[in-house]
Amino acid sequence: MNNLLVKNWALFPETSYFTLRFCTGIIMCYYHGWSKLLADTSRWERLGNSLTQWVGLDSLSVPLGFMAAFSESIGALLIAFGLLTRPAAFLLGITMLVATSKNLMKGGIDGSELSLIFLMLCIYILLKGPGRYSLDRKLF
Repeated sequence: MNNLLVKNWALFPETSYFTLRFCTGIIMCYYHGWSKLLADTSRWERLGNSLTQWVGLDSLSVPLGFMAAFSESIGALLIAFGLLTRPAAFLLGITMLVATSKNLMKGGIDGSELSLIFLMLCIYILLKGPGRYSLDRKLF
């Protein structure tokens, strides 16, 4: 009995990490990404303007906006299920870095806490990888 308890306790960090990774991906996709992915190009252009204003290449607004919508929806689902976890976390992390920077310039720290939390989660997932309970581990 005691050996079974020790074995189950050893799996707790992996189970809790799976929960963190899965909830991060699902919440990001549902509340932030899916509506952006299904939107028209004018919304992608508005999203992309956040980055192109810094770079100065206005012609990249729509592609960059689509990349942001893609990372917040499909990338978030990849994170949730643990498939191509590190590349998806990298893309979503870049998107959250841009969102955090935009929010910091616009309203200070008060308006940027959510994007900052998602940025920190992406960095953690990027560093830790897919974990034990993931499609990456099953397939690769």
